Amino acid sequence: MQYQNREYAFRTPPELIGETVGTYPVAIVGAGPIGMSMAIDLALQGIRSVILDDNNVVSVGSRAICWAKRTLEIFDRLGIGDKMLEKGVTWKVGRLFHGKEEVYNFDLLPDDAHKMPAFVNLQQYYVEEYLVDRIADFPDLIDLRWLSKVVGEDITGDNVTLQVRTSEGDYELTADYVLACDGAKSPMRQRMDLKFDGHTFEEHFLITDVDMPEPPFESETPERWFWFKPPFHTGQSALLHKQPDNIYRIDLQLEQGADPAEEAKAEHVIPRLKQIVGDRAFEIDWVSVYSFTCAMLDKFVHGRVIFVGDSAHVVSPFGARGGNGGIQDVDNLGWKLAAVLKGEATPDLLESYDEERRHGARENIMNSSRATNFMTPKSKIEAVFRDAVLNLAGDLPFARRLVNSRRLSAPCSLDSYALQTPCATSQGLAPGTPCPDAPLDDGWLLNRLGGEFMLLTTGKAAKTAELLGLRALQFENNSGVSAHYGDDMIYLIRPDQHIAAAFDAGTDTETLNKALTRAKGQPVMETAS
Repeated sequence: MQYQNREYAFRTPPELIGETVGTYPVAIVGAGPIGMSMAIDLALQGIRSVILDDNNVVSVGSRAICWAKRTLEIFDRLGIGDKMLEKGVTWKVGRLFHGKEEVYNFDLLPDDAHKMPAFVNLQQYYVEEYLVDRIADFPDLIDLRWLSKVVGEDITGDNVTLQVRTSEGDYELTADYVLACDGAKSPMRQRMDLKFDGHTFEEHFLITDVDMPEPPFESETPERWFWFKPPFHTGQSALLHKQPDNIYRIDLQLEQGADPAEEAKAEHVIPRLKQIVGDRAFEIDWVSVYSFTCAMLDKFVHGRVIFVGDSAHVVSPFGARGGNGGIQDVDNLGWKLAAVLKGEATPDLLESYDEERRHGARENIMNSSRATNFMTPKSKIEAVFRDAVLNLAGDLPFARRLVNSRRLSAPCSLDSYALQTPCATSQGLAPGTPCPDAPLDDGWLLNRLGGEFMLLTTGKAAKTAELLGLRALQFENNSGVSAHYGDDMIYLIRPDQHIAAAFDAGTDTETLNKALTRAKGQPVMETAS
């Protein structure tokens, strides 16, 4: 069943009918998953924004499909997690093959005490559709403008003025901050002439979404299947994922020297697919041939222009790090920008977004590059090493850690960065860790965290929960929470559900207040006032 794109109508903006609108707190360039999620996150903090996009449909083609557990938890906080669970294909098992033989398989989430699974496969167009619908819940806080192309910007002074082009005429729009969520080829990044250094890989990959009622391979539950030297394809690798609506994503690495334009033609795609699926009936839903670059900006924050998602960093599609990394940018930036706009923090707090998310991007690029080099050896000795590792991995667990295609999207730790207080206890979870979920009698722990600074206390520490005047979750006898968080612990939780500080029970108020001050990006006094 082919997806039918909704078309969203252009509405004449107030600037073109002579209305005085003043300065917007935030303008967002790009209405993809990153831009729309950014607007929703800000709206949940009471911050008004306008989104500008040059198109009037959600994404064409499935594009990003693998949404990881941490990203799903963020989407749940933004209000679309349940829709994604209901529609998406849930999976957690991956199988790795070398030729015809299965080398081994792995379970990404053996513990099921979480609301969100390891991964949900869901086409990007569904995610964007759900975000558009969610935006409608904030009519006074989010102004989503389709067919509105940003063609220039003036970033001098205390705000940013954007030049916007529409079918009814051009106009200017002024905002305190502009968020560039305009994708990997970011026109805003190019107009600002910012360096986007990295490594471009020469390999080309054929990506095809196949509408196929009968599954190509038997398994009781959906799984991720990856082949090195697949028997049905002369390239180095192949990947299979199931999506909703009986759509299967098939990625094939093309032979060296293949012509991308020719390989995307149906007369070349269909024979390749028949080698995989045999006589099963299928229709091609979407085809793309791509090569890719791993690159990032030197800085994500440029005064009042902030880059988010692919405009700031790009990685290879293997490992599901692109869209997931972008949504984790949103999670990190939203509460910080809201605090600055509310006057609760200085703009210096935004430097922590730059610091923490460049760290996340570096980690993603490192793992993405390693995976790609392992998949596509550049020399004979690299190929020998790769094949030796695969031959050992079936029997020896240590070799499996060297198979880079198996490492998928995972959130980075923010430990040692400026907002976190160095750990003062030998037990429990380390500062900088995303909060793990846990079952509660009335739901799930993560559904009660986020959006503001909070305390989470366990065991004897529950009696100290009111010390900072923050909202507190107190768990004296909850085995599910204690299994992750330990007993007799005090945790300071950031609005993005990361641990800012961890202390033993009995920690004094002054120490806790210093941790809160540090987590808000403010200077910490070494002695009590």
